[in-house]
Amino acid sequence: MTRKITIILAILGIADAIYLSIIKLTENKTLCVPGIGDCWTVNNSSFSEWNGIPISFFGIFAYILIIGILLYESKFSFLSRFGTIFIFGIALCGFLFSIYLTYLQIAVIKAICPFCIISAITMTSVFTITLVRLVNEQKEF
Repeated sequence: MTRKITIILAILGIADAIYLSIIKLTENKTLCVPGIGDCWTVNNSSFSEWNGIPISFFGIFAYILIIGILLYESKFSFLSRFGTIFIFGIALCGFLFSIYLTYLQIAVIKAICPFCIISAITMTSVFTITLVRLVNEQKEF
């Protein structure tokens, strides 16, 4: 059950990150929902890119990796054995980075992007579910 929920959350995360990428790449301010936060300011800040790569691309990549591992862990013994720890590592990095990005929105940029908050909540949920899954798998040994 946790596997299916994680896949659904990762799909939601991909959709959200793609939406943020579209806003970033098209510079289309109308895609930022007016009256709900300040998506435009956050998405155009110097923190929205790393070495010219939109931060949302890293989210897309992380969620694709998570889905890929979940879909193939039953087909490959290596992923069957280590898939959960890999997902945990990806989700932990995403969770910590989400904390950092949320801090930047509040303390430095002084603007909140609702889509970025959705991303942070999604990655936090994936992290939490994967942590529970990892603990449960350790109890089995």
